[in-house]
Amino acid sequence: MMAARKCSSGIILLLLLAAGTSSAMAQLSTGFYSHSCPGVYDTVRSAMKAAIAREQRMGASILRLFFHDCFVQGCDASLLLDDTGSFQGEKMATPNNGSVRGFEVIDAIKSAVEKECPGVVSCADILSIAARDSVVILGGPNWDVKLGRRDSTTASFSGANNNIPPPTSGLGNLTSLFAAQGLSQKDMVALSGAHTIGLARCTNFRAHVYNDTNIDGAFARTRQSACPRTSGSGDNNLAPLDLQTPTVFENNYYKNLVCKKGLLHSDQELFNGGSTDAQVQSYISSQSAFFADFVTGMIKMGDITPLTGSNGEIRKNCRRIN
Repeated sequence: MMAARKCSSGIILLLLLAAGTSSAMAQLSTGFYSHSCPGVYDTVRSAMKAAIAREQRMGASILRLFFHDCFVQGCDASLLLDDTGSFQGEKMATPNNGSVRGFEVIDAIKSAVEKECPGVVSCADILSIAARDSVVILGGPNWDVKLGRRDSTTASFSGANNNIPPPTSGLGNLTSLFAAQGLSQKDMVALSGAHTIGLARCTNFRAHVYNDTNIDGAFARTRQSACPRTSGSGDNNLAPLDLQTPTVFENNYYKNLVCKKGLLHSDQELFNGGSTDAQVQSYISSQSAFFADFVTGMIKMGDITPLTGSNGEIRKNCRRIN
């Protein structure tokens, strides 16, 4: 009875970065555009509100864009670059192909910001502000975004394939991939709470709902009904990452994990008899603790090897180099 009631209600240290990176990080500041483009915040927020009003899933998509960008070469908008005949970007890498979305929203925001402050605000900073606004609009915590990033003139197809944690990851692999970005296991569990919003494709949760044993049987059957066992059939069928409220940013994601209702294998790994179980439980007990740790993780992630000063450029079009 107590277990049922609980379901219904629900260490790795930050790595020190090289001195050069630290000095680059120090150049990011929350007031970076206070004189050069003070209207950027209202412009981005207004565009994100409109985008989410059109499609509530878009908030999760923009947040995911930021995550997938920062884990490859740092938060430098490299993910936004389109492939050309002579340039291979990151969009067709396995974690991104047919999966990352929302590029047209960033394009629209960039266009609006350019009208207000031509050549001032980077695509990397627009994405970081838009990710924060997505969380806030959907009911999550607010924070001051550190800004001053510039846009890369390069991308890394191999980095996208190797650095972004796949949905098949075990706890050890998740921890290692986050540690490689200077993020602790605590940061990893908190940032995984981004899966309290958004949808996932059948191809990413098929193996979990058919093959794993650490999953609620009725939940698995429900997800199987819209995700055929055979690969290639229904691959793009969608299911909510958070069973109850996929368009509200709160702590239901963690409540689902203790009931063995994590949609992805990597989700359920966070509560599977391992070192992160207690942290998951703590976020069920205190949504404010989750929010505080999520904000800390987002700020740390935004600090990953930014281009500042004279490095990189301010792209006129987020999809291509100037």
